[in-house]
Amino acid sequence: MIEDKNPKRTPLSELGEFKLIEHLTEHFEITQKSTVKGIGDDAAVLNFDKKQIVVTTDLLVEGVHFDLSYMPLKHLGYKSIMVNLSDVYAMNAKATQVTVSLAVSNRFPLEALEELYAGITTAAKHYNIDVVGGDTTSSNSGLIISVTAIGEVKKEDAVLRSGAQPNDLVVVSGDLGGAYMGLQVLEREKEVFKVNPNSQPDLTMYSYIIERQLKPEARKDIIELLEKLQVKPTSMIDISDGLSSEVIHLCKQSKVGVDIYENKIPLDPQVITTCEEFNIDSTTIALNGGEDYELLMTISQNDYEKIKGNPNLTVIGYITEAERGMHLVTRAEEKIPIIAKGWNALKD
Repeated sequence: MIEDKNPKRTPLSELGEFKLIEHLTEHFEITQKSTVKGIGDDAAVLNFDKKQIVVTTDLLVEGVHFDLSYMPLKHLGYKSIMVNLSDVYAMNAKATQVTVSLAVSNRFPLEALEELYAGITTAAKHYNIDVVGGDTTSSNSGLIISVTAIGEVKKEDAVLRSGAQPNDLVVVSGDLGGAYMGLQVLEREKEVFKVNPNSQPDLTMYSYIIERQLKPEARKDIIELLEKLQVKPTSMIDISDGLSSEVIHLCKQSKVGVDIYENKIPLDPQVITTCEEFNIDSTTIALNGGEDYELLMTISQNDYEKIKGNPNLTVIGYITEAERGMHLVTRAEEKIPIIAKGWNALKD
């Protein structure tokens, strides 16, 4: 197919705020019983009966959280929803609704926002959530996306960060470090492109880790798996800022210590080979890389047999008394204190 070198660009000023919202949200469908009223009124109306409501918000800022030189807008829309759903699932809750707000500069035409909302629509359908509101305004500094996610959970099923107990097992879903290494590949190819705009990189060998960066998936399936296995974690958190930061969050909230075993941390082969190519230690990346959106949890040892051998879950350590501290047990069986070196959006 021949690429259209002069795609249509409709200025947002042609529509105005209300017509823009109407245009971008016309494809959203209501699927949740708890949604009484969605977009179109002063506020959404939700009915959760006797269940507890969980609410979480994340802000994504161009130049801080994403780079549009290699992040397609459709992927960005999808990812903006995943970032929030992951927090809902970390509470052992069911995600039901989201609101999406944008601040956008005049360099973005209508067609660009249509791409962004196509990703949001795809995420909403795939994860069976309703988009029930939001806001739009202008920006002098590019694109800013704010998503609020809402979920429901029975009181007895809610899982907090504060419930870990000594001797609990530390368990992680999936594998770690892929998103960060995907970002390194994309940043490298961006620099190559700057020098030679005619270069066309072959990223086939990096397909998994690039997808982990550009199109992550929230682990709704893990929450469903735990319910099926009849395992309720004693504490849980999603891995957005790196394993080390999240482990420390759990331990501080639960007032416990931890031993994490380096040789147990799950790494995809593509992460290992790419780390070797970049001359980076793969354990360091797993600990500090971030954006994996996997779930880190603690479970009672009584539940070990239920998860034993499951390919989606890996035991990487155990909880200790607080006075024993937080440590990484290396392959050489040395204990190293765990320090939070995960990604920090406020760092210079």
